[in-house]
Amino acid sequence: MNRPKGKYAWTVKIGEKGQFVIPKEARELFDIHPGDTILVLADEERGIAIPPKEVRDRHISMIFNEILPKEEADE
Repeated sequence: MNRPKGKYAWTVKIGEKGQFVIPKEARELFDIHPGDTILVLADEERGIAIPPKEVRDRHISMIFNEILPKEEADE
């Protein structure tokens, strides 16, 4: 099957506890290691996404900047 450059697809099985293993190739591609924290985004129509670390960090920063008072966010 031909796939567009930079596009990947994997299948995973969901365990009894609702957990799944991120495939090794995906972990290597996105530099995911044991102990890392990932951000899981969900949209009822579009599904689930796990953004790369850089995107995760930007989202977290945006959230904290919206929650913290301006003076605390600048520290």
